[in-house]
Amino acid sequence: MRVEYTQNDVVVSDVECLDLDLTLDCGQAFRWEKQDDGSYSGVAGGYFLNISKNENGDLIFRNTDRDSFEGFFRNYFDLDKDYKKICETLKQDELLSSTIDEYYGIRILNQEPWEALCSFVISQQNNIKRIKLIISRLCAAYGDEVADGWYSFPSAERLSALTTEDFEALGCGYRAKYLERLSKDVASGKIDLEKIKSLPLEEARKELLNIYGVGIKVANCALLFGFQFYSAFPVDVWMKRVMEYYPDGLPKCFDGIEGIAQQYLFHWARNNL
Repeated sequence: MRVEYTQNDVVVSDVECLDLDLTLDCGQAFRWEKQDDGSYSGVAGGYFLNISKNENGDLIFRNTDRDSFEGFFRNYFDLDKDYKKICETLKQDELLSSTIDEYYGIRILNQEPWEALCSFVISQQNNIKRIKLIISRLCAAYGDEVADGWYSFPSAERLSALTTEDFEALGCGYRAKYLERLSKDVASGKIDLEKIKSLPLEEARKELLNIYGVGIKVANCALLFGFQFYSAFPVDVWMKRVMEYYPDGLPKCFDGIEGIAQQYLFHWARNNL
């Protein structure tokens, strides 16, 4: 991987396995919007970003400087992880071998724990379009404007002042009471997200399952997409169908990277089952 810093942009070359459509519009993050020119715009870590690929396959991080790239986006897109090697390992499985060939380029984003946990609480019994709309309203109402019309994800401290009715006004429905309690408990320190991130997987999962309104699917999604537990394996209705192809359990080549395997299998299921 090569990184070039220009006056206003950062250009990253020779990145293996990063398809913007498959990564930013696959249901793991909800703040990215595809633009008419094929690029994506969104807010992550309090930074606005427009990202695209040029004809040479280089990633163009627009209006990004060295500090924000090195301090946040390099890790957010997990650019130093060897996804080519990971995919070669996963292709030892027959189903994933053809799936990776067809959908090569899915990458797990390293999202912030707070935003990921809130987002997946909102995602319960919801579709992606509606999840994005609710989160957009939440950010516009209580986040900070970081670019024209683009807002940061509000902190737990900011949201802890809200009532259930305030969350309901954003369209959160029955999830409003979960978000109110979660915000207050994180802001007060009753829930320590950094501590959870430092625990072994099973202990971290247990801590998340103790949170009001968090079930096993939300916990595993948060662990994978917000706490960087790559062995977490979220199971929804699509993945239940996929598991019929693995009656003896997941193959050994998935060990430690079950979550990355899950993303490929999930995408395959949505397109083929």
